[in-house]
Amino acid sequence: MTTETGAGARVNCVVDAEGRIALELPTAATAATAATAATAATAATAARPHLLLRLRPKKGEPVTVRRTVPLDAAGDGPARAVLEPLPALEEGRWDVFLQAGPDDTAPVRLRQGLRDLRALVDGQLRDRPSPVAVRIPYATKEGYLAVRAWLRTAHAEVARIDVGDRSTAVTARLHGATFEDGAVVRLRMRGSDTPECDVRPVTDGDRRGFRFTVDHEELAAGTPAEGGVWDVFVHPAADASPVRVARLLDDVADRKASFVHPAARAAGAVLRPYYTLDNDLSIRVARG
Repeated sequence: MTTETGAGARVNCVVDAEGRIALELPTAATAATAATAATAATAATAARPHLLLRLRPKKGEPVTVRRTVPLDAAGDGPARAVLEPLPALEEGRWDVFLQAGPDDTAPVRLRQGLRDLRALVDGQLRDRPSPVAVRIPYATKEGYLAVRAWLRTAHAEVARIDVGDRSTAVTARLHGATFEDGAVVRLRMRGSDTPECDVRPVTDGDRRGFRFTVDHEELAAGTPAEGGVWDVFVHPAADASPVRVARLLDDVADRKASFVHPAARAAGAVLRPYYTLDNDLSIRVARG
């Protein structure tokens, strides 16, 4: 059972460049929530609330992945908790709760307070080792605090997308891997292993930065008559596993609706690059 009412306290958070999240909860709010959520608990137990993070499951499935973070309250000041970079959070959306009593006490979902994400704005400027772990606190549509996490063996971070009349050019950088012989950018039609469209990347001297150009007519010609979506991957070497091309290394947890790129027309189709709900790069092709 989970309590999701307007009584949930607001929690402030500050994120540093390493992904460490410091959370602050007013002591009065912590005590009030503990009193309502843990009436059956002993005073000693109720005095030791902690934060509970739960990985949001797929629709219809139960919650199975949790992370607890101790709260440190000193005197009349705010209660503080620190979510360290390690161990990394599994990829997905984590909802934040106050667990005021024993494990059988209903946790109270916390509302968003102030979020200081300034350390994340230029996150794409720092090379990341493998695995690439990213976490961004954000507010849900209902105003609750949640954390969007990504955890990938390697990652290709988009820096720039230029949509022209005949082609779309993408500039990106590889994290957690380097380019070797036989590298290729591969666009896959969603929902099927085929068709595919391969593009040779132009790499920088450090074998991490790269650029590639997608020809609009070629992509439109490979799209089924009903249209479709092409997901963009890069294979850093001939035998390397695919790495999703995405935009993750800043302070934007959901960029699908806020980052709108121009469309182009080719061969009777309209093409538009966009970011998915997971901030991955795809290209939608619609007929007409």
